[in-house]
Amino acid sequence: MRFEKWQALGNDYLIVEADELAFALTPARVRRLCAGHFGVFADGVLELSRPADAADVADLKIYNPDGSEAELSGNGAREAIMYLRRRGWTEEDEFSIHTAAGTIRPQITGWDTCRVDMGRASLTSKDLPGGAPDGRGELLLERPEVHTLHFQHVSIGNPQCAIHVSSEAALDALHLPLIGPPIEGNEAFPNRTNVWERRCPRARARRGPRSPTCSTRVRPTARGA
Repeated sequence: MRFEKWQALGNDYLIVEADELAFALTPARVRRLCAGHFGVFADGVLELSRPADAADVADLKIYNPDGSEAELSGNGAREAIMYLRRRGWTEEDEFSIHTAAGTIRPQITGWDTCRVDMGRASLTSKDLPGGAPDGRGELLLERPEVHTLHFQHVSIGNPQCAIHVSSEAALDALHLPLIGPPIEGNEAFPNRTNVWERRCPRARARRGPRSPTCSTRVRPTARGA
C-alpha cells in the first residue's frame, strides 16, 4: 500500500487514499499500521476519499491508533488539508472537507501553512450527557488513591476533559499513565474523552482518543479568566 506520514506539532498520522487501498481499513489493520516495530508507528490514520457531496473536495475519516474512528482532529485535519493541496486534489485556497464532525472549511495561507475553522466551542455536548450548563463537573478516582478531580468539559466536535493543577510541580507529579485511562473511560463520557491536565501557560499532558488541539484555547474563557 502507498501512504505518506505527516506531522503537525509532533502529532503524526499516516495518510492514505481510499481509491488506492486494496482492502478496507478495519480496526485491527489500523492498529497494526500504527504499532511500533510491526507497523509504521503513528498517532493514527487519515483516510481520504472522493466526496459524496460535490461541494466538498474530499471526505476525511480519522482513525485513532486503537482502531476507533475519531470525529475530528485539529492536527490531523491540517495535515489532510495540506496533503490535498500538495497532491492536486484542489488548486483553491479555500475549500471544504467533510468529516464525522461535519464540514470544515480550511484556508491555505502558505506553502506549508493553513488555517481551519473548527467551529464554535461548546460547554455542553452529547459526549457529557446530563452535564452542567457550564461544563464543570467532578470525577471520583480510586487510583493511585481515592480522590476527587474537578474538570471542565469543552467540545469542538470532539470532547475534552480539562483539569486545572496548581503548579508545574503538581503537574509533573501526576502519574498520567495511571490516572488517564480511568478518566478517559469514565461512565460520564459514553464516547470517551481526551484528558488534559493544565497549568497556564504550559499545557502538554494528554491521554484520550481524539485530538485536544483546541481545548486549551477555550478553557480560560470558560472559567472567566
